Amino acid sequence: MFDESILKTEERAVFTLRSLYATHGYQPYKMSKFEEYDLYARNKDFLVSDSVITFTDTNGKLMALKPDVTLSIIKNYKDEPGVMQRVYYNENVYRVSDETHQYKEILQTGLECMGEIDFYNLCEVLRLAVESLRSLSGEFVLEISHMGILSGLLNEAGVDRDFVEQVSSLIADKNAHEIPRVCAQYGVPQDLCDKLVRFVGVYGSRDKVLDELTDLCQGEEMEAALNELRDLSAELDGWKDSSRIRFDFSLVNDMRYYDGIVFQGYVEGIPDVILTGGQYDRLMRRMGRTSGAIGFAVYLDLLENFLSERTTYDVDVILLYDDDADLALLDEMAATYMKKGMTVSVQKEKPKKLSCRQLVRFNNKGVEVLETND
Repeated sequence: MFDESILKTEERAVFTLRSLYATHGYQPYKMSKFEEYDLYARNKDFLVSDSVITFTDTNGKLMALKPDVTLSIIKNYKDEPGVMQRVYYNENVYRVSDETHQYKEILQTGLECMGEIDFYNLCEVLRLAVESLRSLSGEFVLEISHMGILSGLLNEAGVDRDFVEQVSSLIADKNAHEIPRVCAQYGVPQDLCDKLVRFVGVYGSRDKVLDELTDLCQGEEMEAALNELRDLSAELDGWKDSSRIRFDFSLVNDMRYYDGIVFQGYVEGIPDVILTGGQYDRLMRRMGRTSGAIGFAVYLDLLENFLSERTTYDVDVILLYDDDADLALLDEMAATYMKKGMTVSVQKEKPKKLSCRQLVRFNNKGVEVLETND
């Protein structure tokens, strides 16, 4: 039987998440490591980083190592009325690291649900996001927002794109102090400015947020979004770990691509967002599709950096042997340790850079313990 304990934390997470998604009818999706660069050039704003590794193929086409999975899935998706397409993936993407500012291969898993998205599909994806976080850590938080609230507020004012981008960035940073300055620069009415400043502080328990939004929302688009949030909150009340699911309207994504529900997840021990997702019907439209879509990605490279078991030693046992050793007996001795669940490195000399819990020397009569580091 395969022993999962020998896997790294992120590798075990892949097995767990793959099983979770398959149980809910999601089908595995496999893709090439690269796509035509033009796909990413047309949608640079959608990418986490606009730095893309490119190369020229043998036919002269400019290709790119994929920095994103969702764009590739949409590119190959065909609208089929009345049918929901559910896929999951485990893929490496290639992006510039925020830490090293160098290109990095990042292990990412996630899922996409595409078709005529309804309330059931929305709740299914959110439930899988919650279960994904719970599988990584019992201590987690899922934060949810709705793009219809902010877009409705800004659309009512008829402000231009530059203003939207600046204010969205300030809201994401919870920087209420700078919003009046930007509003003044663009001649935004004081009542809208006041609402945007209040918007920054709309986060916390779902009931508290819904009460605050009731005062802020006006107009058809905002009211529709608020009603959807009320329905969603009522559904979430019956879920396990419901108290870990909050509303936070500093969570803002690009309104050219996202609409509807957006969300992000955190787990204890990792300071960065480990799960991000949302509805991206507008991106589907931009790429010529009529269906809606919702999905999320889990960034498993963060598990390697923060949650991987940091064992004190590289191996449990270094087993030393001499030239005259009986190799059959040596093999049996190594197997004895392995059957006990221990890791063994068989060596003639102890490597300088390999640490061990126990250093032993084999002879044809047995083993001599030379060093124990417990």
